[in-house]
Amino acid sequence: VKHTLSKAYNGQQAPRLVLVSPIAFENLSSTRDLPDGKNENRNLALYSQILRRVADKHGLTFVDFFNPTLERYSSANAKPFTINGFAPTEESYVTLGAMLANGLFGYQTRQSSADPALVHAAVKEKDYLWNNDYNIVNGVHTHGQRYNPYGPQNYPDEIKKTREIMALQEKRIHELATGGRQAARADDSSTHPLPAVPTNFKRPITYLDGQKAIESFTMAEGYKVELFASEKEFPDMKNPVQMSFDNKGRLWVAVMPSYPHWKPGDPKPNDKLLILEDTNNDGRADKQTVFADGLHLPIGFELAPEGVYLSQEPNLCLLVDVNQDDRADRMEILMHGFDTHDTHHAISAYSADASGAFYLLEGRFLHSQVETPYGPRRVNDGGVWRFDPKNFRLERYSQIDINNPWGMAFDAWEQAFISDASSGENYWGLPLSAKMPYGVEIDKPGLFVPKRSRPTSGSEFVSSRHFPDEAQGWFMTCNSIGFLGINFSSVVEEGSGFNGKLSGDLLSSSDPNFRPVDLEFAPDGSLYFIDWHNALIGHMQHNARDPNRDHDHGRVYRITYPSRPLVKPSKVAGATIAELLENLKVPEYRTRYRTRRELRKHPASEVLPAAKAWAAKLDKSDPRYEKNLCEALWATWAQNKPDAALLHQCLGAQSHQARAAAVGVLRFAALQIPDAEKLFLQAVRDAHGRVRLEAIVAASWLDNAAGARIVLEALKLPLDRWMAGVTRQILETTLKDDVIGLEKSGDPALASNPVARDYLTGKFKIQPSTPSDEKRSFGPTRSLSAEESKVYGLGKEVFSRDAHCATCHQHNGEGLAGIYPPLNRSKWVDNEERLIKLVLKGLWGPLEAGGQKFDPSRGVPPMMGFAGLLSDEELAAVVSYVRQSFGNDHSLTKPETVARVRKATSGRVDFYMVEELMQEHPIPGWEAWGKMARPAGPLFE
Repeated sequence: VKHTLSKAYNGQQAPRLVLVSPIAFENLSSTRDLPDGKNENRNLALYSQILRRVADKHGLTFVDFFNPTLERYSSANAKPFTINGFAPTEESYVTLGAMLANGLFGYQTRQSSADPALVHAAVKEKDYLWNNDYNIVNGVHTHGQRYNPYGPQNYPDEIKKTREIMALQEKRIHELATGGRQAARADDSSTHPLPAVPTNFKRPITYLDGQKAIESFTMAEGYKVELFASEKEFPDMKNPVQMSFDNKGRLWVAVMPSYPHWKPGDPKPNDKLLILEDTNNDGRADKQTVFADGLHLPIGFELAPEGVYLSQEPNLCLLVDVNQDDRADRMEILMHGFDTHDTHHAISAYSADASGAFYLLEGRFLHSQVETPYGPRRVNDGGVWRFDPKNFRLERYSQIDINNPWGMAFDAWEQAFISDASSGENYWGLPLSAKMPYGVEIDKPGLFVPKRSRPTSGSEFVSSRHFPDEAQGWFMTCNSIGFLGINFSSVVEEGSGFNGKLSGDLLSSSDPNFRPVDLEFAPDGSLYFIDWHNALIGHMQHNARDPNRDHDHGRVYRITYPSRPLVKPSKVAGATIAELLENLKVPEYRTRYRTRRELRKHPASEVLPAAKAWAAKLDKSDPRYEKNLCEALWATWAQNKPDAALLHQCLGAQSHQARAAAVGVLRFAALQIPDAEKLFLQAVRDAHGRVRLEAIVAASWLDNAAGARIVLEALKLPLDRWMAGVTRQILETTLKDDVIGLEKSGDPALASNPVARDYLTGKFKIQPSTPSDEKRSFGPTRSLSAEESKVYGLGKEVFSRDAHCATCHQHNGEGLAGIYPPLNRSKWVDNEERLIKLVLKGLWGPLEAGGQKFDPSRGVPPMMGFAGLLSDEELAAVVSYVRQSFGNDHSLTKPETVARVRKATSGRVDFYMVEELMQEHPIPGWEAWGKMARPAGPLFE
């Protein structure tokens, strides 16, 4: 307060400072699973008292929201004031607005001549502009570490224009507030003109017709692909990003031609959520419905009985169709504070578990801080959120060192698997989902399937009787650079976890504009996928406003296996509860997924007894009996009332998968199960490691002495590679204080646990997992001095940073065959100046390395330059690291050498073409490299 009052921000006088209390917390617990507000209001009352005291001390205006709202809540028959205890409804904001105005200016008796609707619309226009300045999406490019090299071409002008438009809009608000009747939106035609942005995309671009593009596809034997929809038949099909089938079998697709983000002066974004239907069953869409338009970057959505959950950075929203006409009638903002720093790293790729809670994936650079009824929740620099609409719980499901997760899939037993787009790596979710202190990233025990390529987007397990028997349970991911297609990986159980191997490509394309980004099985067992379809891809390699970024194309394709019959779709929409429960027996995961969603439409008073009765009648001789029993348990969990008897049945099942699934339910529903601690202790002594791991991870979320006892109990049995790292990390971070507390108090649990006592005294150490490539050493080749080792260490750190060298060339330097060149014993690194130049400025063009050919016409973007990201010291270090690793043996590079080359190339904004760099620093035989380019004709201008 003292600091603010000492300033004159307008250059003339100190600002008027006003302190406003928070509203009281509303008790909605009688109708919703939410806090009753007693503890919250005790704290808020104290907070409000302090605010008033500070205001009085400094002579400030104080506006009290707390006491008036608390009094309002106690009024008889008062409508809910909030949506979740603390966030006001739309109607309540009107009430608060009047309270704020009266608090600021006193009660007014003069009747305004303004048109309230016009003023409101004008204020909303300014609000939009202000948010696109103060909290602009893609801030990492406009102001952050990816501003260079392309940001200077356009963003200073765009920011200037935004602020000029905002000033005009402010003037318009005052005109309307004094009775004017002009348009709500001010004319911005006289504001700062935006310069044309040059392209750095040098090859010719030919967009094939959606049907014609099929000729570029190579299918696995026995499979067939057909076009379902494209921009030709449906002009709204532009840049599709996520898809999902509803309970009626209709395909919903989110499209976002406004990507990467809105440009000031343009009309407002008009991204959409589309519904596509095949009404005559000929395998082609023939009807489109626009469920919602006027959206901006809807990179994640999830269908639910109450509406459609949707990303609208920085918000999580709910689209509600009040009259059920397939058109959203309103958008509710549920949660605010998800970071917008990078539009393709923001909350995305939604997917729900068996309870109806859904997961939101978030990538690098982002620092989200979201207020919830249970306090603020934060994710730092990449992770996975879990949101449960039934109780408004938002939790940081996983805080890991991950670049840009863009796929989350569940297997038949509801085990979760996370795909990192940037690295192309795929992880089993359970060992990554322990509770960690904020800012601490959980260690990764390894991949559950090998990496095929990068970057990936969208993942799915094969679960369709229409597909071959041998493919059932295989894991699929889409890949959109280099390898353009969908690959298979077979998956088997390994200890407590899983292991897999690459099993071939389902589909690949030679069309460089083909960008598959999401996939899902349809009700008939066929597989649908969407094609983003764009010549340019990537945020770093091209300017966000590059004129060659496409905003007009997008396709949906359908894959079948013609020699096997399609699956007869189960009735889901409109089915009775009895019919829906029977659906839970079918093998197809997506049928069960949609059935669970339909069941959640029905009241708990009807579903709970029906599910228990259905479970009691299940055939115990059926091989799927215990799986069906889990479905019954999940059906009760989805009603927010997990049945204790079914839970105990599943915990005692013969199948370890069923026992693990039951512990997974117990983890999220522990507050509703009276003997949860006892059941966790039982599970942590289970014969199977996966059941024990479920209990270990769940114990971390208890975050108390009981949790510490459970994890220490786990030390009595072996810990495999999936279990060891997370167990050690839980004990050393989240539960460290609780373990110390048990030791100091002489807790009886330790007396009967000699392994725990040995752990506490250091006699027993949890063996580390096999180190991943990112933690292994690949050099130095020669013996280095202490000073040289320091440089080498810095180089390794830079090499491993997100979106730097290891992302493409891999931590082991082996690259990816045909896509990213290897660095092992590479002739590319022997010339110091050549290597510095390509690291500074980037590189693009056909080349050879390590005996492999690399052809950018296959949709691979340029290697970006790091001149704007790395200092001379950092760049010299990373060049030195490469020249002393992976079997290379060359002298270390000095910062002075980098500074000299940087100065000599300072006039160059764009990357080097291979031909240019070879003319300056040739590699023998380079002249033949250009002959590999496809399509025929000159590749580069």
